[in-house]
Amino acid sequence: MKAIIVEDEFLAQQELSWMIQQHSQISIEACFDDGLEVLKYLQNHRVDVIFLDINIPSLDGMLLAQNINQFVHKPLIVFITAWKEHAVDAFELDAFDYILKPYHESRIITMLNKLEASAQQQLAQPQTPQSAPQTVNLVKDERIIVTDINDIYYVEAHEKLTFVYTRREAYVMSVAITEFCNRLPEQLFFRCHRSYCVNLSKIREIEPWFNNTYLVKLRDLDAQVPVSRSKVKAFRQLMRL
Repeated sequence: MKAIIVEDEFLAQQELSWMIQQHSQISIEACFDDGLEVLKYLQNHRVDVIFLDINIPSLDGMLLAQNINQFVHKPLIVFITAWKEHAVDAFELDAFDYILKPYHESRIITMLNKLEASAQQQLAQPQTPQSAPQTVNLVKDERIIVTDINDIYYVEAHEKLTFVYTRREAYVMSVAITEFCNRLPEQLFFRCHRSYCVNLSKIREIEPWFNNTYLVKLRDLDAQVPVSRSKVKAFRQLMRL
């Protein structure tokens, strides 16, 4: 199992990491002290379990868990906290366990044994194909906006940033367009240009342009999206032109 630890107290982070390494086969992939950094990490890395403190900067543990619950692949969440009063809310979010500080080694061992037993049960079950993700996390004013995939009209590259356009909003993501487009389902989005990716279901009009290329006009927006010469053949096939 792959895990991350989200804990802003360094000594507590080190203590928990040591116990996990001593008493389980769980691999600690990374440690974080900031909730927003965790969400960024999870966009590109898959883990099986998250050991999550509640009182952390940027995005507290409860809000972070709510965001993670929107994922198609939902890591198990073990809350590690000094706050007793959040236990009910945690289990409403389907938390795997709720560990109170200071840590008791026997309690940690019991939890780790349960985690590994759960992993073995999952491996023994027949695997069903995963469906394409239905949401993507976008950033606006340091808030994480969980957005329906189909609400995205098109994506545009601006140097090392990616602008994501919905009907009413524009979001600036601090990732390259290739990295962002990899999060979108191929059956719905087409990389029509090195700097553009378009939602095929939002196309209203296809206008011939110079050098046998096209300009794509979208429903509800005034924007025009170009189709580059290298993408014309694939675009014609997709749109049955």
